[in-house]
Amino acid sequence: MFIEINPYSINERVLQQVVEHLKKGNIAIFPTDSVYNVACDLLSKKGLETLANFKDLKLNKARFSIICSDLSEISSYVKPISRPVFKILKHNLPGPFTFILQAGNEVQKVFQSNRKEIGIRIPDSLFLHKLVQLLGNPIATSSLHDEEDEIMEYFTDPNEIYQRYENQIEMIVDGGLGNIYPSTVVDCTSDEIEILRQGIGVLKT
Repeated sequence: MFIEINPYSINERVLQQVVEHLKKGNIAIFPTDSVYNVACDLLSKKGLETLANFKDLKLNKARFSIICSDLSEISSYVKPISRPVFKILKHNLPGPFTFILQAGNEVQKVFQSNRKEIGIRIPDSLFLHKLVQLLGNPIATSSLHDEEDEIMEYFTDPNEIYQRYENQIEMIVDGGLGNIYPSTVVDCTSDEIEILRQGIGVLKT
């Protein structure tokens, strides 16, 4: 299924269709404020297993990030955040960043692992903001790129994505051309903030 959306004016009927797809334990490809991602309902065991299988990973070894609707939703999935770290999150989100934070017990339960860290995203995307709100909980997500390339290249053209994955993924959401640069990854597991990967986002401190 190939669904076209206007990223700046979201059709509620289409949004509901996507939510129902995810609630059934399916995965889907979405546009973000950086590169296209493949994602599932974070609280769907079937969805997480399907996403892990798609990435050729065991679920307890997968390092998926989660997309939240706002800062308040983050608190359910991470340990208490220090004031300096919260200030950085507030200054940069929504935006094209993945912030690595200390994982809370809920993350270990969901991913069936003892992982100590979790990547948190709040993209600057009206579609994803409304999607996560309507779903009622975050989505688990991973960047979409060609696993066979020695040099990591991200798909930007929704039509190319559809041609490549139409037989593997039932729903592909076309939000226009994606970015060639991924999110900026920032380690916030201590008070010494470290940029692990410089992507499209320029960190404000």
